[in-house]
Amino acid sequence: MKITTMLSYAGGFRESAAQVAELERGGLDLVWVAEAYGFDSPSLMGYLAALTERVEIGAAILPIYTRTPTLIAMTAAGIDALSDGRFHLGLGASGPQVIEGFHGVPYTKPLARTRETIDICRLTWAREAPLTYDGSVFTLPLPPEQGTGLGKALKIIGHPVRPSIPIWVASLGEKNVEMTAEVADGWIPMIFVPERAKEVWGPALAAGAARRDPSLGPLQITAGGLLAIGDSAEVREVRELSRAMLALYIGGMGAKGKNFYNEVAIRAGFAQEAEKIQDLYLAGHKQDAAAAVPAELLELTSLCGTEDYVAERIAAYAEAGVTHLQVAPVPVGDQRAVDLIETVKRLAG
Repeated sequence: MKITTMLSYAGGFRESAAQVAELERGGLDLVWVAEAYGFDSPSLMGYLAALTERVEIGAAILPIYTRTPTLIAMTAAGIDALSDGRFHLGLGASGPQVIEGFHGVPYTKPLARTRETIDICRLTWAREAPLTYDGSVFTLPLPPEQGTGLGKALKIIGHPVRPSIPIWVASLGEKNVEMTAEVADGWIPMIFVPERAKEVWGPALAAGAARRDPSLGPLQITAGGLLAIGDSAEVREVRELSRAMLALYIGGMGAKGKNFYNEVAIRAGFAQEAEKIQDLYLAGHKQDAAAAVPAELLELTSLCGTEDYVAERIAAYAEAGVTHLQVAPVPVGDQRAVDLIETVKRLAG
């Protein structure tokens, strides 16, 4: 099992990037870089590539509506070249609030757009022929009746370091998870409860796996949570740091009846709690929504406790198929983040 973390922006990017370099020395295998509606992540990932030597660098995620598929492919090839083949391309549809609100792009056909973006990226990197594509969302070159008629099939000028870069998809809805299991190299879920993963995700993953090209190999999965190690009450209380985030996603990421995170919580066995969190959040009672997040969900989506307890949580994630344990280290007392990475690396074997 590989150990990964999400890049923290607390304290400024340069400081966070310097910490990644330190965690690399402690055995960190991969760092994920988010974008959302902050700074663009490729700039940050290029900086990380220059600052590090071994740790892999992953986009989690590049929203597919904010760039053309060929620009996504070019960006991935560029970061992969800068990092000497250490890049992972994480893709996701984001949501209509961000895509239509911040970018002014219609949020249409997310599944087809994701699938076709993956196809076009792989064709671009392979350079086997000038790029052409005929899909339901993208047609390359653009048909004459939709433009000037001067479009020409081209190859990417630069030769990618690798003809195939690992593609991960952040997906939650059953059809999207099914597609991910069929065509992606890896999967980035959220609110992943390992003990209930088969119940929540099993049918969709199995349906996609049945159509999966064997040459892709097994589907990689990254999931985890807050990491704190020790036997003090302070360590166990670290779980509480997830309350506001879980309330935001379960309660505020989408409208009533159109919130994938809320649906995941329901399928994980927290139906009444998910409804209450959403009602409170949408009514503007964010602190009450956070207080309504059940302690059980906080525990099941984190790794906070003694070394033996954390080892048990790691085993649960491994049993659920997680290949890349994602941790957010929270030092307690005189601990350092790198100490936690070294310990969890040892516990994960």
